[in-house]
Amino acid sequence: MGSDSFVVGGREFRSRLIVGTGKYPSFQVMREAHEASGADMVTVAVRRVDLKARGPENLLDHIDKSVFILPNTAACYTADEAVRTARLGREAGLSHWVKLEVIGDEKTLYPDIEGLLAATRALVREGFVVLPYTTDDVVAAKKLEDAGAAAVMPLGAPIGSGLGIQNRINILLIKEAVRVPVIVDAGVGTASDATVAMELGADGVLMNTAIALAKEPVRMAGAMRKAVEAGRDAFLAGRIPRKMYATASSPLEGVIGR
Repeated sequence: MGSDSFVVGGREFRSRLIVGTGKYPSFQVMREAHEASGADMVTVAVRRVDLKARGPENLLDHIDKSVFILPNTAACYTADEAVRTARLGREAGLSHWVKLEVIGDEKTLYPDIEGLLAATRALVREGFVVLPYTTDDVVAAKKLEDAGAAAVMPLGAPIGSGLGIQNRINILLIKEAVRVPVIVDAGVGTASDATVAMELGADGVLMNTAIALAKEPVRMAGAMRKAVEAGRDAFLAGRIPRKMYATASSPLEGVIGR
């Protein structure tokens, strides 16, 4: 594995951008957007697909076979419900990985941290690779890591809001506090939001609405790919310190005639 490999749960991924499968105007647009994004991991809501049927109307048949499918427990409001849904995805042959969601509030779709911790512990005991969607709370992130999560996925803003990263300091604190990958999940609205997440040191970004509901989803997917790559490069390069006053780009020291 390279010095800047993106590794989650012992598996290496080429792209640090993870994309979703909902809200696209058509399966064809979704597939083209996935290709433009360069993502090699996509998330699929277990409760929103027919895991038995196959054919032109089945979402799973429109995802490139080379892409890793990450099942998620979207629309689950209790730990028990989320655990059952994760098991269903595994039994249907999707994966023993799960993007774990335990929603606590219908209006904001904020996670229920108590239920999330309980579900994480239960699924880790059963051998799942668990990636929990959580608040941007450093204490919650540390507890999820202690519970066995393979990564933590703090929200940048409420799901589908497009507000961008609202609490930059919190993302920095989480990144500093945990050893597992930090993947910013939810709230991205445009390419600059993805770049900010990566410049803060996030290991990856997951998004769906920002691409799927863009006026041109395929073009936006390409923009997000570049944004994530640019943000990562900027983070690794190391930004200059912020200063209150100006510093001349061309210093006057040594200038003839002074």
